[in-house]
Amino acid sequence: MSQPNVERAIGRLATDEAARRKFNVNPRAVVLEMAEWGMELTECERQSLASLDPHALARFARSIDARLQKSDLKGESS
Repeated sequence: MSQPNVERAIGRLATDEAARRKFNVNPRAVVLEMAEWGMELTECERQSLASLDPHALARFARSIDARLQKSDLKGESS
């Protein structure tokens, strides 16, 4: 189990606008990309992360202080 990496992945999705935008289009690809960056995730964790509700992630992200958010100046707002 890689609980710290699960927490990092959720944190990234909650605070990185570009990652959330990509996740909305292809959740599995974003989770695989995180694994390629070195986040060790089990298959179960990857499946669970990929099945997160994008709308719930967006609501959670809006509840986080904007100073903790990473803006996506190249893409559209989520």
